[in-house]
Amino acid sequence: MRRSSPSRSRSSARSTTRSTASPGEAPASAPAARVDLYRRITDTILAQLEQGRVPWVQPWSTLPGCAAVTMPRNAVTRRAYSGINVMLLWAGGAEAGYPTQRWLTFRQALSLGGCVRRGERGTPVVYADRFTPDQERARAQAQGEEARSIAFLKQYTVFNCAQCDGLPEDLYVPPPPPREDLIEPRFRALMDASGVPIRFGGDMACYRPADDVIVVPPPQAFHDPVNAHRTIAHELSHATGAPSRLARDLTGRYGSEGYAREELVAEISAAYVCASLGIVPSVRHADYIASWLEVLRNDSRAIVQAAGLASRSADWLLGRLPAEYALPSEDGDAAGEPEREAA
Repeated sequence: MRRSSPSRSRSSARSTTRSTASPGEAPASAPAARVDLYRRITDTILAQLEQGRVPWVQPWSTLPGCAAVTMPRNAVTRRAYSGINVMLLWAGGAEAGYPTQRWLTFRQALSLGGCVRRGERGTPVVYADRFTPDQERARAQAQGEEARSIAFLKQYTVFNCAQCDGLPEDLYVPPPPPREDLIEPRFRALMDASGVPIRFGGDMACYRPADDVIVVPPPQAFHDPVNAHRTIAHELSHATGAPSRLARDLTGRYGSEGYAREELVAEISAAYVCASLGIVPSVRHADYIASWLEVLRNDSRAIVQAAGLASRSADWLLGRLPAEYALPSEDGDAAGEPEREAA
C-alpha cells in the first residue's frame, strides 16, 4: 500500500489461428477499425477481475504436470516475455495445462527442426509499435515541427513447446524449480541492491515518496516470511517510481484515479518480481479491485500501460542483483533482455 500435451480447453481470449495458417515470425497487423487489441485485452482482464480472479496472481494450474511459477520465455532466444504478454501467456499456459512456459512462433519451431502439430491453436501476444500518419508528417514539415507518432499494438501468435513435435528434447523438460535455499538470501540481496532505505516497525507497510523510505512491519508480524517478501516487493515497486529512478507520477491522492493506477503498477511489478524469484505472488490489496475495474472500464489502454510500467519496475529491481545472486536464464547464463516490449 502506498500512503503519505494435455487437454486443450480454450477461452475467448485465445487466438483462433491454427497451425495450418502458417503464421510467420512477422506479426500481422489489422486495421484499427477492425480490431482494437487494447479493447480486446482489456475486456479479457475485466472479465477475470469481475469474476474475482486476479490475472497476475497464481494464474497457473496447481495440477501435477503443469508449469510451476516462472516467467514465460521464448524457447529459441531464452529471453523472458514482458508487459501484458506475461499475463497472456500465464493464462494460456494454465488454461491448457502445459508443463512449461516455453513459447515460440511457427517459423521458430521449423528453424529448430520441429513443427506445430496440425490443428493446434496459438496464443496471441502483442508488442508496441508507432507510426506517423502522412497528414501529420505534412503538418509538421509545414510548421517546422517534429512529427508526432501514434502508439499502437501489433499482434502475433506463439505456440507452447507442448504443441509441437520434433523439437530438441530439452525443450520438453520442465526447468528445475528455484532453489529454496536461495530465495531468502536472493531477496535480501534485492533489498540491499535497490538502495532504498527500509525501516521495520509499526503495523502498516508503505513507501514514503517525500523522504524515499519504505516502512514495513517487523518480520515477526507476518504469519509467513514469504508474506514479508511479497509486501516488500510491492513497496519496492512503488519506490522504483521515484524521480531518481523511473520517474512515474506518485502524486495521486488516496482514492484518486492516479493512486489506483500506481497501485496497479506496483501490484503487477511485485508479482513479476516474486515469480522471477520463485515466490508465488499474491494480491496485496484486494480492496483496490473496484478502483482498478473503474480505471480499466474508462481507459482501454490502462492495463497494457500498467503492465509495461510494471515490467520496467521489475527489471529495474532484478537487474541490480549482485552477480552471485543474478537470475539465471534456462541456458545457464544471466537472464537477457525481455523478448519483446509489450507496451
